[in-house]
Amino acid sequence: MEKKPQFSGPRRPMGGGGTRPGQRNRRGNDKNSRDPYVINEHIRAREVRLVGDNVEQGIYPLDKALKIAAEQELDLIEISPNAEPPVCRILDYQKFLYQQKKRQKEQKAKAAKVVVKEIRFGPQTDDHDYNFKLKHAVGFLKEGSKVKAYVFFRGRSILFKEQGEVLLLRFANDLEEYGKVEMMPVLEGKRMTIMLTPLKPAVKKETPKEDGEKKAKGNKAPKEETPKEAEKTDGAE
Repeated sequence: MEKKPQFSGPRRPMGGGGTRPGQRNRRGNDKNSRDPYVINEHIRAREVRLVGDNVEQGIYPLDKALKIAAEQELDLIEISPNAEPPVCRILDYQKFLYQQKKRQKEQKAKAAKVVVKEIRFGPQTDDHDYNFKLKHAVGFLKEGSKVKAYVFFRGRSILFKEQGEVLLLRFANDLEEYGKVEMMPVLEGKRMTIMLTPLKPAVKKETPKEDGEKKAKGNKAPKEETPKEAEKTDGAE
């Protein structure tokens, strides 16, 4: 049986670094770009859905959408490439990127970091130790931290798991003014854990009536004496 000659021509490099012909690079406008959006002539869809305030919303052929963007001296930005058809906006691209980065920074700033404080008990914790840890838990909840309290069972003390559950439920009950139970006591290995999350302080909103009464009291003029009251005052002197 004759052996077929092996192909000795140039091989495609491994790793799939390049883009196949006809395949769209969605992460940028060319293979070396790091832009998160595809814009203008790099959009490959035949038609797009235009949204925004500066256009009549609807589905347009790509050529017409590009023409509208060019007339406004702005960019056609593909913001939802997976939609059918893709969703685009007509905006200044650099300004659009700046607004997106600013919005992300604001969202990160608003996202509060959740701090969890742990408090450990034994299955037979005495009242002095319990009250000491209860005081710490009140402080943690007031500052906005979550409290993860657990009873650690060592050796044969696992026999007292019911006692540990009672302790944690008592702990949650004593803290009901400062936190609510997020997770009921759960036994995991040698630990029985309960999770408490802080209560947001209720802000009392004054009604328009109460606010008006306060302003009226603050601006109230001093009471003038009636003629009868003046006669009584003169007689007393």
